[in-house]
Amino acid sequence: MKIFLAFFVAMGSIVTLVDADCFHVARTPEWPYRGCMVNGKLYPFGRIERTEDCYRCTCSEDGLRCCSLFHTPVAYDKKNCKVVFNKESCDYDVVQKDDPSKACFIYARVG
Repeated sequence: MKIFLAFFVAMGSIVTLVDADCFHVARTPEWPYRGCMVNGKLYPFGRIERTEDCYRCTCSEDGLRCCSLFHTPVAYDKKNCKVVFNKESCDYDVVQKDDPSKACFIYARVG
């Protein structure tokens, strides 16, 4: 029974850690665009695989719904490592403070 409890606690933690950061912007009747505006760039109706800010979005007559493509590191060696956003990979790199060419181990991410 204890094994089942431990399994469900672990699975619940994993599900919580992989939840994407999402937002929704409702369209208003006075919205002048034939599409959706994201940070000054107009996107057509439909699916947007990747915005310049690393979000995957869906633009519709109802509005814009976006979810992040990246996950923020929360558990790593904060004393010796730092977090750097990599816009090409749309993810955070955790590197050594003294030598940014060397990666650090990441224990957990949220996003």
